[in-house]
Order: sequence, then structure tokens, then C-alpha cells
Amino acid sequence: MRQLEDKALIEAYLGGSDKAFEILLTRHKDKIYTSIYLFVKDHSVADDIFQDVFIKIVDTLRKGRYNHEGKFVQWAMRIAYNMCVDQFRRNKRRTKVKPTDDFDIFDVLESSDDNMEQAMMKDQTYSKVRDLVDMLPEEQREVVILRHYADMSFKEIAQLTSVSINTALGRMRYALINMRKLIEEKNVVLR
Repeated sequence: MRQLEDKALIEAYLGGSDKAFEILLTRHKDKIYTSIYLFVKDHSVADDIFQDVFIKIVDTLRKGRYNHEGKFVQWAMRIAYNMCVDQFRRNKRRTKVKPTDDFDIFDVLESSDDNMEQAMMKDQTYSKVRDLVDMLPEEQREVVILRHYADMSFKEIAQLTSVSINTALGRMRYALINMRKLIEEKNVVLR
């Protein structure tokens, strides 16, 4: 059953197989949860939103309102994104990409084992990059997070944020330009 595509797992779930939904959830939970957390920057809020996302998914599937035109993960990411936006509107606060004692996105990224010196240099570089991303305007920061931390394509980002692909590409371009300016202004050395 683990080799089935998302569409087949959904059909199996609707046919009564809870195992099919468990496989679907396991397959996509890390990507969805990480994206939620990067927006809300709070584990308890991210846990709540993540749970609400899957409650909404189950509800929509059971009511027969899911169409098979798009990919399941894109649909689930849109639900997660919309719930994060709703959360921000309720709290009226801005998102920051900052590590906490409990979570750092770079801890979940795969990397080869480095010696201590390489690990320290990498940590310093990641920290500098996170600081630069934090200084970007919100729309540019959002595209950088979705592209590089959530590993989404520009097409997926455009759909998720309800903008054209050209707008998403433009925001990334300006983000890179602004990061280069910040590197020069602040004499940041990335190694």
C-alpha cells in the first residue's frame, strides 16, 4: 500500500481503509508541519494548525469535495498556508525566521558529517543567512522560505500565495538583490 500514489490512497481511505490515510499523512507530514512552523514560529501554534489542517482534509474528503485535478500535497499546503494567514490576521504579528531552543530548520536538513571546525563554520553561515532572510520584506521572505526551506517550486509558490509565477519569481529576484545589498552594507562574510 505504501507504493500507491496519493490519489489511490485517498480512494482507499474513502473506501474505509484508515491505513491508507495513515500512509498519506506520514508521507507528507514533515513538509507540511515544517512549512507551518516556519510561518508561525511557535511549536504549540504549529501543532494546532497542523491538526486543524488534517481535520479539514478529512472533512473535505468525507464530504466528497476533493477533486483529483491537483496534487494532494499542493492542496494540503494551500490549506496550511491559508490557516497560517488566518492565524497572523488574528494575532497581527509578523513572522521571523529565527531558530529557537527547540527547533532549527537546519537541524532537519540532511548534510554529510563534518568535522567540528566545518560544523561551526556551517552553523555561523546558516545563522548569517537566517539573519539576512529575517531582514527581507515579508513577501520576499515568504518566497525564500517556501522555495529554499519548504522545497517548493515557483509554480507551487505562486498557487499557494495566489500570485502569478512571474510575481513569485520577481519576489525571489528582489530578495536575492536585497540580500546582496545587505551583505555589502553590513560587510557579511559567508563561508
